[in-house]
Amino acid sequence: MIIGSIPFALIGVVWGLYLTGHTFSVVAFIGVIMLVGIVVNNAILLIDFINQARRRGVDRLQAVVESGKIRLRPILMTTLTTVLGMLPLALGIGEGSELEAPLAVVVSVGLSTSTLLTLLLVPAVYLAVDDLTEWFRRVRRARSRTVGKEMAS
Repeated sequence: MIIGSIPFALIGVVWGLYLTGHTFSVVAFIGVIMLVGIVVNNAILLIDFINQARRRGVDRLQAVVESGKIRLRPILMTTLTTVLGMLPLALGIGEGSELEAPLAVVVSVGLSTSTLLTLLLVPAVYLAVDDLTEWFRRVRRARSRTVGKEMAS
């Protein structure tokens, strides 16, 4: 689920480079590496808090909602400080900034889109994967009971 948040960032990377007219270069690739680190950190914040709440005995859906509420501010603070810090570079303000502008665009737009999508889709994917996992457990238990009864007969 954590690795699943990376494609959300790549949507923003492609979109940002297209809108600004920059090409994908080595500098932009370095921005993608930076971006992946930040995006994975945001997803870890959400998933880890959900898992901690569930270990405390909180209901699954309540843990997901609580995680979104409590971790929203740290995730938004990380996003805003990074995007605002990259803004002068993305706009090409300063000496030599036109070389690093693709890096700033990749990080800024990619992080903005991934933050929105991560806050919405990672909890939904968590619930879907948890449902699927629970279904597999029930099927496995039912099969083991059936096999046990057949062997006893």
